[in-house]
Amino acid sequence: MFKLVIFDFDGTLGDTRENIVITMQQSMRQLGLPVADENTCGSVIGLPLKDCYRHIYPHLDDAQAEACAEAYRQLFFANAKDLVPKPFPHVVETLQAIRDMGIPMSIASSRTSASLHRLVDDMGLRPYISFIVGSDEVARHKPDPEPVLVTLEHFGLTAAEALVVGDMPVDILMGRAASTRTCAVTYGNAPLADLQAAAPDHIISDLADLIPTALR
Repeated sequence: MFKLVIFDFDGTLGDTRENIVITMQQSMRQLGLPVADENTCGSVIGLPLKDCYRHIYPHLDDAQAEACAEAYRQLFFANAKDLVPKPFPHVVETLQAIRDMGIPMSIASSRTSASLHRLVDDMGLRPYISFIVGSDEVARHKPDPEPVLVTLEHFGLTAAEALVVGDMPVDILMGRAASTRTCAVTYGNAPLADLQAAAPDHIISDLADLIPTALR
């Protein structure tokens, strides 16, 4: 049995696609950039903010990409009261069941830690999540293994004792690079073919399937 489950957040625990797309499009309008459509915005979910904008607008230099990211962060907190995302179906029940099994859970995300802590509190997930690693707390981001390695060090565990769960190829590649087992969820933001290409150990379509598929 695993001794730790490391979750991605957006597209894995929180149904945040609409919130992210709306906020990204608001930032684009604010900065006078061509507004990308929903699919384009959704395709970069899971990357650090600066990288999201660089993928959509390859001509941006580092300062311009940072300006986009800062506009997004300000809009995110301004929207926080009106755009509170919900957990995906069966997330809360599954987290409760994993906690009842005595397995701690953490989050490794490309969001900043402040954003993650706020969302975890707003969505009622605080009782289940004992450690969070945001993008501002590591030097190297997904698919680099650093977020997982920082988490393992915090818990004093080895890679063989942890399972990484995410909805994007970068989550799976991060876990594989850290030598953990991995589980992809198909209800998030990545096409199934992209997840399969990342070669996770397990693929599930409902988080409720995590326990019988990977934790038993």
